Amino acid sequence: MSWWQAVLIFLAGLWAGTINTVVGSGTLVTFPVLVTVGYPPVTATTSNAIGLIFGTVAGTIGYRRELAGQRARVMRLAVASFLGAVLGTVLLLSLPPTAFETIVPVLILFALALVVLQPRISAWLGERREKRHEHGGLAMWIGTLLVGVYGGYFTAAQGIMLLAIGGLFLTESLQRLNALKNVLAGVVNTVAGIIYAFLAPVSWPVVAILAVSSTLGGMLGAKIGRRLPPQVLRAVIVVVGLAAVIKLLLD
Repeated sequence: MSWWQAVLIFLAGLWAGTINTVVGSGTLVTFPVLVTVGYPPVTATTSNAIGLIFGTVAGTIGYRRELAGQRARVMRLAVASFLGAVLGTVLLLSLPPTAFETIVPVLILFALALVVLQPRISAWLGERREKRHEHGGLAMWIGTLLVGVYGGYFTAAQGIMLLAIGGLFLTESLQRLNALKNVLAGVVNTVAGIIYAFLAPVSWPVVAILAVSSTLGGMLGAKIGRRLPPQVLRAVIVVVGLAAVIKLLLD
C-alpha cells in the first residue's frame, strides 16, 4: 500500500464514519475506494465491514444522551438484529454476489418513501390506535430482523431502513430513532465482521486505517447529526439515499 492509497482510504473512512452516524450508506464510498486502489472485491467487503465497526461504536457513544430510557427496547431489538445478521451473512457466503442486486435499489427507495411520509403515517396510525407498544411490538421486531438479514448480506443503507421502520412503529423523535439505529446497525456490522474475520480474506492494514478514520468520523457525525432539526435531518436522509440508489443503478 502506497502513502497516497493510505490517505485515500483514510479520507473515505472519515466520510463513511460521519455519514453512517448521521444517515447510513458509508459503505458506498469506502468499498469502491478499496476496489479502485487494487483490493479484490471480497477482501474489500470484509476489510470494510470490520474497519467501520469502530466508527459505528463511536457514533453510538456520541448519541448516548438520545439513548436514555431506551435500554429495554435496545436489548429486545438487538436480538432481532443479531439473528438477522447471522442469517444474512450465511446467505452472503452461500448465494451468488448478484442475488439481491435488482431488489436493493427498490428497497432503499421504499424506505426513503417511508421516511418522507413518516410524520403523516404516524399521525394516521396514532388516530387509529389508543396506544402503541413501547418497543414497537412484533411488527417492529420482525422488521428489525429482516433489516438485519439485509444488513448481513449487503450493509449499505440499512440505517435508512431502520429509521423507516422505527418511524412507523415507535413514537419517538427522529434523533432518538437515529440513536437506536446506530446501535442496531452496530450489532449487525459487528456480527458480520466477526464472521468475515474467520471465514474470509481480510487486509488488516486497511482495517487499521478504517478503524481510526471511521472512529473520528463517527464522533464528528454525532456532533453534526444531533444538531440538525428533524426536517433537515430528514432531507439529508433522502438526499443520501437517492445518491445511493443512483450509484447502485450506475454500477
